[in-house]
Amino acid sequence: MSVESGPARKILVVDDEPDVCTYLSRLFQENGYQSACAADGQQAMEAVERERPDLITLDLSMPNKSGVRFYREIKARADLKTIPVVFVTGVTGPGGSSADTERFYRTRSQVPPPDGFIAKPIDPEEVLGLVAKLLGGSAERR
Repeated sequence: MSVESGPARKILVVDDEPDVCTYLSRLFQENGYQSACAADGQQAMEAVERERPDLITLDLSMPNKSGVRFYREIKARADLKTIPVVFVTGVTGPGGSSADTERFYRTRSQVPPPDGFIAKPIDPEEVLGLVAKLLGGSAERR
């Protein structure tokens, strides 16, 4: 994919499972995005401060600083709250439905709803479609 319009959009992948981080990072790179990984919420905050990604994929269950805590922190900051965040999680509702998990998070007033949900195991077409939708349909900066 050509990036003549400007630098590639940056995606920060936050997941404590190295295989998931590597998989998503490569998937994004192969589709014209820049990507970086963070293994927990603390590393993620440092990466956000340094890189200012255009989008974040976020696992919820991680050691040290959880994804939920990291999410609350960035949504509380005026300079970061507009970065789209997609929850990528194996935590689903009864029967394994990501729709149940999504409903749960969208009804919590203390946590603003994320911009999207992707259930593990990850469907590459689903995640790429959601990322393209949230970033305006292109890996290139507009």
